[in-house]
Amino acid sequence: MNKPENPLSVAIAGIAGRMGRQLAAVSIDRGVRITGATEVAAANAYGEDIGLLAGRRAIGLHPVADAAGAAAGAGVWIDFTRPEATLAALKALASTSVRAAIIGTTGFTAAEEDAIAAASSRFAIVKAGNFSIGVNLLEALTRLAASRLGTEWDIEVLETHHRMKADAPSGTALMLGAAAAEGRGAPLSDLRAAPYDGPDAQRETGQIGFSVRRAGGVIGEHEVTFGSEKELIRLSHTALDRSVFAEGALHAAAWAVSQPPGLYDMNDVLGLGHTG
Repeated sequence: MNKPENPLSVAIAGIAGRMGRQLAAVSIDRGVRITGATEVAAANAYGEDIGLLAGRRAIGLHPVADAAGAAAGAGVWIDFTRPEATLAALKALASTSVRAAIIGTTGFTAAEEDAIAAASSRFAIVKAGNFSIGVNLLEALTRLAASRLGTEWDIEVLETHHRMKADAPSGTALMLGAAAAEGRGAPLSDLRAAPYDGPDAQRETGQIGFSVRRAGGVIGEHEVTFGSEKELIRLSHTALDRSVFAEGALHAAAWAVSQPPGLYDMNDVLGLGHTG
């Protein structure tokens, strides 16, 4: 008996990158229809079949340069690229059939965040620093713990990624820090500690600190530590396979395609709320 076709249709940004290939592989495995994909000329991928790039069967489609062309006939745009490319794509998608966008790109400025919020008047946008279901449960636990523990408990976020990762702290680390700050009833911008460096780098009470490590091929490790004078609580997550991010993104895509325009996150997708 043939497996029924998945009704979801997606277009993928940055198909030759690590996440682009993984998104295509999981889409093909799940029977999700890929309408197209984008890539920059420097990737030398325009003559390659998208399915073969993903290590799967050929699907008869090749990467293109423009988002609108790749997204023709797609219900969802999935983008794990760079801020400037993501914003350009959202503008181009206004004239397409795309109803939802899944954004895993990190490193946006405040002005770029505002541009994404404005685009959410046209699309259902699910934006997250990490699409792993485990990480999003970690975020919910971090928010809950921060809301129950007083400022005498220090909060530190440690993240480790592969040596090629560009932005630091990672989007996931900032997501966890923002959850901790939300649990304490303040924006992260008010509680974020400066990097500990130099002779006057003493920790200040109530702030949230970040530490960053880059090494080898680590996919992603995150740990949130709550420390008092007498106790330590550590909440952590380790990604063992990059496919967890693609699986989560496609789960979000299937949810978002039936939602009204708006800006959502994985708490909305998973029904976790913003418990504090």
